[in-house]
Amino acid sequence: MKRYLLSLLVGCAAIPYVALADTFVVSDIRINGLQRVSAGTVFNSIPVGAGDEVDDQTVVETTRALFKTGYFQDIRLSRDGNILVISVVERPAISSIDIDGNKAIETKKLLEGLKQAGLSQGEIFQKATLEAVRLELERQYVGQGRYGVKVNTDVEPLPRNRVALKINIKEGAVAKIKHINIVGNKVFPTDDLLELFELQPSGMFSFYSNDDKYSREKLSGDLERLRSYYFDRGYVNFNIASTQVSISPDKEKVYITVNVNEGNKFTIKDVKLAGDLVVPETEMKSLVGVKEGQTFSRKELTKTEEQILQRLGNEGYTFANVNTIPQPHDNNTVSITFFVDPGKRTYVRRVNFVGNTKTEDEVLRREMRQMEGAWASTDKIEQSRTRLERLGYFKQVNVETPAVPGTTDQIDVNYAVEEQPSGSVQATLGFSQGSGLILGGNISQSNFLGTGNKVNLGLNTSKVRTLYRFGFIDPYYTVDGVSRGFNVFYRTTDFEEADISNYSTDVWGGDVTFGYPISETERLSFGFGLDNTDVSTGSNTAQQIVDFIDKEGDSFLNYKFNLGWNESTLNRGILATDGYSQSIGLELALPGSDLKFYKLNYTGQIFTPITEKLTLHLKTNLGYGDSFGGTSELPFYENYYAGGFGSVRGFKNNTLGPRAVRKDNNDDDPIGGNILVEGTAEVIFPMPFIKDQRSVRSAVFLDAGNVFDSDCGDDEKNCSNADFGELRYSLGFGVTWITGLGPLTFSLAKGLNADSSDETEVFQFALGQSF
Repeated sequence: MKRYLLSLLVGCAAIPYVALADTFVVSDIRINGLQRVSAGTVFNSIPVGAGDEVDDQTVVETTRALFKTGYFQDIRLSRDGNILVISVVERPAISSIDIDGNKAIETKKLLEGLKQAGLSQGEIFQKATLEAVRLELERQYVGQGRYGVKVNTDVEPLPRNRVALKINIKEGAVAKIKHINIVGNKVFPTDDLLELFELQPSGMFSFYSNDDKYSREKLSGDLERLRSYYFDRGYVNFNIASTQVSISPDKEKVYITVNVNEGNKFTIKDVKLAGDLVVPETEMKSLVGVKEGQTFSRKELTKTEEQILQRLGNEGYTFANVNTIPQPHDNNTVSITFFVDPGKRTYVRRVNFVGNTKTEDEVLRREMRQMEGAWASTDKIEQSRTRLERLGYFKQVNVETPAVPGTTDQIDVNYAVEEQPSGSVQATLGFSQGSGLILGGNISQSNFLGTGNKVNLGLNTSKVRTLYRFGFIDPYYTVDGVSRGFNVFYRTTDFEEADISNYSTDVWGGDVTFGYPISETERLSFGFGLDNTDVSTGSNTAQQIVDFIDKEGDSFLNYKFNLGWNESTLNRGILATDGYSQSIGLELALPGSDLKFYKLNYTGQIFTPITEKLTLHLKTNLGYGDSFGGTSELPFYENYYAGGFGSVRGFKNNTLGPRAVRKDNNDDDPIGGNILVEGTAEVIFPMPFIKDQRSVRSAVFLDAGNVFDSDCGDDEKNCSNADFGELRYSLGFGVTWITGLGPLTFSLAKGLNADSSDETEVFQFALGQSF
């Protein structure tokens, strides 16, 4: 500002003869000294032109207008006859910016910050701006706890009125916390209070957690947690009197002292509701979570506010307010009043979608429970968002409800989605240890061409299986959400290559299935199908299989009926982190089939957050099958198998449970059984060094399971009826990554109680298949 005034005075002093008495009419304007700034910019900035009269006031206004542009560091006005001469000295332009020494803050981010401050290549250089930026950089580093930071700047003049800026940063080390002390606490021990803090004095594992590096923002969060701890336990008058942060002379150690005043513990005397209760008062009172005689808790008050707001939001009062008014009394009691201001009922003008570059709007819109033109329901808006996430097409779904400009009772509901690869197999190339190299040309999409339809088409071949298939499911066959799907296939399987007994099957068939929604989270399904199975045995097939074929034959045409029920409250269709799902399925061979049998299956899983970053995942898979009518036993090719991915990791695929002895020697092969018991407990945690966790899952797990047989034959080994004492356990670590080629999954696991007949496998992986 001083420089501006000085230049203005110098500019005015340079034309002492242009005084009020020497007023003249400008015939032309001449500009001297321009290099980069165009003459048009000057003419557009000054308040005088040819034909205008110039006086003292005009000179002052012209000089002020030119300085205001920021392009000039000196301005002089003079007169040549009736020509107004404007002589300027331009500020230099920034030719380059070089930043050196920064590690904690990326150069790209620093350059972006400089650009926002007006320092970037090609911009006009102002020394005051550079100094302000230098001070701001130091402040940013100090905020990280780098008190020894030094930021030096150098301005190098260049030809043609340009400058090169050099910023040299010596970041220094982050000051480490040596000691944290809380003074004034009498009710709670200091050690208990310090456990609330994210910041901690240097310890054995501080190199990993970085909790000993001082940060102003982290300290603010710790102090807020401390306040909440007291407020949630009845200390209404608690306050933090002061906080001192001391730094050692070498600026590498930090000492933190927090002085507190605890006050007395308060209990609730009475609870009242006030304001405009648009919802029946009895219903509103049921939402109040605090009662007379309870210890005062700010957490419970906040929870009550949220519940009342949620209820009002469901009735369309989107902009409602609930204010809690505590009134302390001298006897350490407090009266609580919840004042309700519902505001106007709000209606939805439009529901909009952005980010669905592949998926059609119709696919998203049919999941909506919040309708346009209806009053806005918080519950329905959130329910619609959850339904979009459950589709499995999107990494993330966010929703905003901005008010419609110019109105007080309308909002728009805007859903922002981020597409992700959908479908369990999307590649023509895959590999798994159980099946080897998987080759094929196929389409397997859960969101085919963005229509929401599920399509499977193509050929897959491996050393175990060759499969031709075509499947199609329309999840909205009717507008009510009734689904219809059909599937046709031809499949050959060599079970010996899958570490099972020496036989192969040749199967063709198809089915039609319908699904009917019975609630927001539940569906019933039923279907009919048929399959024809031809069995071929090898030269050394298990005796049990030979005996079955001798009784029943080696070619079977079966008509099947399928009935199922499933429920899901999972928050996402792929890599869920919250909620549960369960399903029950019955497969029944109908009268007229060559074989009579049934299979009953149950699967269930639940995700429960443990902490902000850890999630507990529990899963179980149960199955039971048996024959009826004239069929002697469950067909061997319908048996259950266990071991490997999706089962008990750490054991080879399909190798657990009963083993059948080959007819020509004492060797044995897995034969499976009619009873399946499997369970998994996982702790899911963020994958280190991965920014986007939405497509990656890492977990430590404990698997348990086995296959049993209710009718063990004399030629079966390792066979027993359901016996939990025979369950196999494994412990390990696994990762799943959703890639453009399909899921990539691997695990490292150790079988904990394998016996001599079990086949273990520590490392297992697959590409192009979902488990």
